[in-house]
Amino acid sequence: MLKRFISYYKPHKKMLALDMLAALLISVTGMVYPIVTNKMLNEYIPQKMYATIVIAGLIVLALYVLRMFLRYFVQYYGHIIGVRMQSQMRQDLFAHLQRLPFRFYDNHETGRIMTRITSDLFEVCELAHHGPENLLISSIMIVLSFVYLISIDWVLTLIIFACVPILMVVTMHYRKAMKAAFDDRRKSNATINAAVESSITGIRVTKAYTNSQKEEEKFKVGDDEFVNSSGRAYDAMAKFHASTSFITDIFNVFILIAGGLFLYADRISFGDYSTFIVSVNLFINPVNTLIGFMEQFQNGVSGFKRFVEIMDEKPETDAEDARELKNVEGVIEFKNVSYSYETTKEVLHNVNLRLEKGCKLALVGPSGGGKTTLCHLLPNFYQLPEDGGSIFIDGTDIRNLTLESVRRNIGIVQQDVFLFVGTIRENILYGKPDATEEEIHEAARRANIHDYIMSLEKGYDTEIGERGVKLSGGQKQRLSIARVFLKDPAILILDEATSALDNTTEVLIQQALDELCKGRTTLVVAHRLSTVRNADEIAVVLDGRITERGTHEELIAADGTYKKLYSLQFRENDLFE
Repeated sequence: MLKRFISYYKPHKKMLALDMLAALLISVTGMVYPIVTNKMLNEYIPQKMYATIVIAGLIVLALYVLRMFLRYFVQYYGHIIGVRMQSQMRQDLFAHLQRLPFRFYDNHETGRIMTRITSDLFEVCELAHHGPENLLISSIMIVLSFVYLISIDWVLTLIIFACVPILMVVTMHYRKAMKAAFDDRRKSNATINAAVESSITGIRVTKAYTNSQKEEEKFKVGDDEFVNSSGRAYDAMAKFHASTSFITDIFNVFILIAGGLFLYADRISFGDYSTFIVSVNLFINPVNTLIGFMEQFQNGVSGFKRFVEIMDEKPETDAEDARELKNVEGVIEFKNVSYSYETTKEVLHNVNLRLEKGCKLALVGPSGGGKTTLCHLLPNFYQLPEDGGSIFIDGTDIRNLTLESVRRNIGIVQQDVFLFVGTIRENILYGKPDATEEEIHEAARRANIHDYIMSLEKGYDTEIGERGVKLSGGQKQRLSIARVFLKDPAILILDEATSALDNTTEVLIQQALDELCKGRTTLVVAHRLSTVRNADEIAVVLDGRITERGTHEELIAADGTYKKLYSLQFRENDLFE
């Protein structure tokens, strides 16, 4: 994991080197003051070298001015390095998320994923900036201070350094407790973000059912978990800091006692003793820096670990010899297809279907029978196992075709329309990003939405709000149809495209869908059987199996499941008329 973290420094190695050099100069110039102090007490003042005293003071002042500029450089460019590394990690993570299969999103909440991209990577950014600086410079300063203190009095120096092993033992002991506590704190933070994302997305449902109190109670559970895990993290951190600070305080006690005895015994001069007291901070400060760095280190490591967890998720990949799907005719065949999700029983069992070019096949049957799963398997959203049969497009197994080319030639209209934050134009353009304005308008006309768009004050530049909240269900559906018109695929999937609409709106949408289906091989999932009467063929899907196939008239005559579903649906319609 360390190697992967260091790899993000490579594009910034020149700036990092300058940053480290500046930090080193800051530390080295910090040693000038105790050296000058020693000279002052032992030579310049006793020998009344007043001019030298002033010159030495001015030299120290000049060095402090230089340190001011160096500190600016380290603070600014050091953080810039961290931010750029964070940006690259965020881009890598986002790009990787785009390549992950549907299965990943089935098992991970949006709010938790957002935490990985935002707060987790912020902690990584802080570690990226302060990590090399604190580790390298503090280590160098500890060595230099040791050498300088030895030059003053080696026995007194060794007495102080005798505390270092104790400090190391305490640090390692509490480091493990801090790591576990901060990992738990991050997980609970992700829980809060997931709860907020879910609650805000569903705020209209919450208000409709007057369940604000219930949502507050659910949020409080996650928030209490965060508070408790934070308490454990801060408890471990407080013990760590209290213990290590106590040990560094002991340094001063040893200096006070041993130095006083040495001074009393004339082993050390007053000037050297005074210099030693001033200089010992050269050792204690980097030690305290490393101790304080441990909290930031744990946060950064926890964040990077969670970043790596997602980056190690296996993305969707093409087969080694996969080829592009070109000049699509639209002949589709499901051959002995069986499929099951990870934690469920078999959803599809030995399904065989064939759609000729331009054919319209309707899948009907009770919910949970496997209709939508068939629709998800065709674009390879879920990949079939080797023993799960095969799906062919124009005679080629989709396993041997690139994912992008397969999906580029398939258009999907679903019941739950997803529109992106932005304008009407931007959402239609999603079907073909390089489309001309005329092509956009033509797609909207064919979807029966152009006239409505032009009636708006800003027309195609109208903002639609999050998930299209400013539009009605029918308007959102027609925008999604316009998007598919613009894409112009050879194969079309209509998954419950009109089931959530009222009868009047359904007629308008159905007209647009009928126009969309012309000349395309179409797979339709529908509960409203009236919308599929004119399909070339209808297949009844029951418990993962194809139990009946034929035209509407043939299935009615067969007096099987289809006829029962059809009769029941129209009986319900009569009751509501």
